[in-house]
Amino acid sequence: MPVLAIEIPWSPNITSIGGFLLTWHGLFTAIGILAGVQLALRMGAVVRYDPDDAYTLALVGVPSGIIGARAMFVIENWDFYGSDIGQIFAITEGGISIWGAIIGGIVGALLFALWRGYAIARGLDIAAFGLLLGQAVGRIGDVINGEHLARATDLPWGVIYTSANSPAFAHSLTVGPHHPATAYELLGDLFILGVLFWLFLGPFRRRAGLTFFVYFIGYATMRFFLTYLRVDSAETLGGLLRVPQLVSVLVILASLPGLWFALRRPPEPPPSDPTPRPGRVQVRTP
Repeated sequence: MPVLAIEIPWSPNITSIGGFLLTWHGLFTAIGILAGVQLALRMGAVVRYDPDDAYTLALVGVPSGIIGARAMFVIENWDFYGSDIGQIFAITEGGISIWGAIIGGIVGALLFALWRGYAIARGLDIAAFGLLLGQAVGRIGDVINGEHLARATDLPWGVIYTSANSPAFAHSLTVGPHHPATAYELLGDLFILGVLFWLFLGPFRRRAGLTFFVYFIGYATMRFFLTYLRVDSAETLGGLLRVPQLVSVLVILASLPGLWFALRRPPEPPPSDPTPRPGRVQVRTP
């Protein structure tokens, strides 16, 4: 037994209201979306991204991300959902793919931005902050639910789920204390978010697009290695990789040309200051 085996006793379900089941997963997913949108808007204000464009992209990206998250999870677990199609729409009960949410949200908002002629590179930069914070907050619900199963731990810490309603209850009885893999990812998200703040407000302040690709590559790398601790993802490529690892590799390969292109772009000029500086005398001509 690990020195610190944390017991998580809560049921994944909070309450049922008129047939609507409220779960910790659904609650923190909603909180994560709201927090992520607000952070993205604030970062947009830093680089004077048009607030109307930012709001519009959020309205497009959020539903696109939800659809992508559920779609990838259903595809990955088609053995279950293929025999019960109605369960596909029970999204509040859990069962979403983070990679599906990221890719779906980005693709949906990107296509809309291209159609409307919005600023793409800066839009991706501020979206990176919203996505990362949303991912981190959403993982709190995953930790409580025990939705994602991990390997038995040989480290001085682990988690055990004691609620019979938890997806990880039987797993805890079988393997004992196991890695809190979703908690590791939460901490990794927050670390990458801190790096993005430093880059966006410092070295990359005038280099549009670079912050986004650092986020994409950084998260993909972290997720690739953390997937080795998980036992609930379908295998692919003859068992060599799991689906999240394959997606991570493809994301990294797809991001490298974008990173190269962003590095080759000249820095943006300093934003003009529309307000008069202290001591400046404004002369108005008739």
